[in-house]
Amino acid sequence: MTEVVVSTRAILFDMDGVLISSIGSVVRCWRRWAEIYNVPDAEHYEVPHGTRAIDIVKMLRPDIDPQEGLQVIEDMEIEDTADMKVLPGVRVLLENLPPERWAIVTSATRRLLLGRLKAAGLPVPTRVISGDMVERGKPDPEPYIRGAELLGFRPEECIVIEDAPSGVGAGIAAKCRVLAVLGTHSAEQLHAADWVVASLEDLKVTQTAEGLELRFPAVKSESQAEVQPQ
Repeated sequence: MTEVVVSTRAILFDMDGVLISSIGSVVRCWRRWAEIYNVPDAEHYEVPHGTRAIDIVKMLRPDIDPQEGLQVIEDMEIEDTADMKVLPGVRVLLENLPPERWAIVTSATRRLLLGRLKAAGLPVPTRVISGDMVERGKPDPEPYIRGAELLGFRPEECIVIEDAPSGVGAGIAAKCRVLAVLGTHSAEQLHAADWVVASLEDLKVTQTAEGLELRFPAVKSESQAEVQPQ
């Protein structure tokens, strides 16, 4: 592995699969939802990770009221927190980041975002872009463009941290640099990211005069040299 040192103005975090793991809840709830709405082979339905719930509802049952379908799955996921966990390194990382230097950019609705962070006992950032705050969800660049704007920076000045190919694609399309973390997908599936790291436990972040310095052992790295903020 290569140790990478990069500088950035701010970090834009995806939530599920990056900060917390609620994959058990997601799979259980969507399969229950699929059964309720008579989706074929509901018990084996595979959720497209990183996709907004409203977009999944429209894909699976384009004939129903999407807001009704969204409400049902949202209620299910908020109630089902039994095996949700904070991922390694996340709690310490967030507690030590300056609040003006990070945001969460998630496909989850704001209501679900707040419910999951509360259940996990994680801090709610002052700046959030949720799936119901954008017209187009990931892999469209809109969420990460909006996240950078919220922090007062250009997308090129931010690093996105993602775990899913759709989110990696969104970050790249927004012109952010992207650090992918393993967990829900393999390094091969996340090949488009600038760097891949095994866990956020390996990520060390320090504050600098210009922003933040990130240091981590990369599973895969496109950039070997130190990168200064743009």
